[in-house]
Amino acid sequence: MSPPPAPPPDRRLVFLLAAGHRRVQRWIEARLATDGGGLTSAQSGVLFYLGAADGALIGETAEALDLAPSAMTGLVDRMTRAGLVERRPDPKDGRALRLHLTDHGRAARAEAKAGLAHLNAHLTEGFTDDEIAVVARWLSSLQTKFPKGDATP
Repeated sequence: MSPPPAPPPDRRLVFLLAAGHRRVQRWIEARLATDGGGLTSAQSGVLFYLGAADGALIGETAEALDLAPSAMTGLVDRMTRAGLVERRPDPKDGRALRLHLTDHGRAARAEAKAGLAHLNAHLTEGFTDDEIAVVARWLSSLQTKFPKGDATP
């Protein structure tokens, strides 16, 4: 007697994406709270971005992280108080501010990066490289299919 057929795959993609996002976010926040020196995932995102673009304008950083300017202002305020980043005037435009990592911010970034390597290993466990490539391509396509600021179908 042959085994029963496998159930069809769950195609509730929006639900699965949202539920997966919430669970991963909770896992990240819990891990960062214990192992990441109290960083939030948003703060880690700023540290990662500035690691590649130290001295970026605050607006550029907000855009890269898909954050509203008001959310970015509060985030940078908290990160400045924590000694992770500092604001410096733009030498070409005195009205603009650039964000720079502090030594403490660079050290926190290194710790968060190590945690991210563990997370990526955990996320990809049990899947082939080809399967992960398809998932990554699908997730990346969402940014093109749903561009920022475009609410029209």
